[in-house]
Amino acid sequence: MRFLHTADWHIGKKLHGYDLLEEQVDAFQQILAIAKTEQVDAIVVAGDLYDRSVPSVEAIEVFNRMIVEMNLEEQFPVLAISGNHDSSTRLETGGPWFVQSNFHLNTRLDQAFEPVEMNNTQFFLLPYFEPISARLYFENDEIRTIEQAMKEVVSAMEKQFKPDMAHVLVSHFFVAGSEKSDSETKLMVGGLDTVPLTLLNSFDYVALGHLHGKNALQAENARYSGSPLKFSLSEMNQKKGVWLVDTDASDTTFTFKEITPLRDVMQIEGSFKELTAQAFYTSIDRENYLQIQLTDRAVIPNMMNQLRQIYPRVIGVERLFGREERQKKSETKKSIKTLAPTELVDQFFSEVTGEALTQQQQTWIKDNLAEIHQTERGK
Repeated sequence: MRFLHTADWHIGKKLHGYDLLEEQVDAFQQILAIAKTEQVDAIVVAGDLYDRSVPSVEAIEVFNRMIVEMNLEEQFPVLAISGNHDSSTRLETGGPWFVQSNFHLNTRLDQAFEPVEMNNTQFFLLPYFEPISARLYFENDEIRTIEQAMKEVVSAMEKQFKPDMAHVLVSHFFVAGSEKSDSETKLMVGGLDTVPLTLLNSFDYVALGHLHGKNALQAENARYSGSPLKFSLSEMNQKKGVWLVDTDASDTTFTFKEITPLRDVMQIEGSFKELTAQAFYTSIDRENYLQIQLTDRAVIPNMMNQLRQIYPRVIGVERLFGREERQKKSETKKSIKTLAPTELVDQFFSEVTGEALTQQQQTWIKDNLAEIHQTERGK
């Protein structure tokens, strides 16, 4: 069968205070268009449907419209799980009757061991969970980490495998060897959320959520779809989209389908005069979310207000010379620890006066330091 793998919608998320609902609706429409064009049999959403456990009314309304359009109007089966940003209790409301329209939403660990079977594929929908949930479910007090829990989880799932079908795991966690970006919440406490990739070898495909870059993991049978939008400056150069996955009992293939953001995240650099010149700002899309790097050293009155009159979505301003000064001071602090006393005095004199010590001054300093050292030794 053919299905679409997406994740980390984070409906209701803000970017440095800017509301992203309009961008999220636009990204969803592109995802839905891909599903229709590619004639997929189902849509998989691997967690973090919302950005907060208690989403805003506006976020709930947007998400509800998405599900209605995707599942009821276009009649795509939807296979979804809760992520670490979601409230599993709140999402669970309505689950029993969602299934009647082929909307399978798992929010509890025990639900993961009843696979959803479609065409030639078994889907195991494993929501985000803490080790204690596995400890209670398996009645095993030795389970203390997600890795220990996943050994039990995978073993239980494998007992449900049908040999003539493909097996897909949908989950939301951090796989060892993956790379994070700045917008992902840190879940790791002593490595609790790390799952070795080798534990997932028995699955034909693992549809992952949690990390926001599609290249966070390069495995033969596992991928993160990444988020549909860029949620931080560290994701600036990432391509966003979804995976198109084809399965059968003997082979699984997947292809990335890119989507174009309604408003991108960019970084621009220059002096205040350069950035406020019409020739410059008319050459870029000013509606994008912009991180500005200023090269000016002088104080600019009312700088932020002036910039925002031209660039309405400024997410941050950094003065490059300030960063250079901080780096220089940091390097100086490190070097001070390795300098001899005479070298320290030489450096201090040079920084204060702008001149180097004369040969006579160096001799006086050396003699005085030796005298001080001798006095200290005699105490």
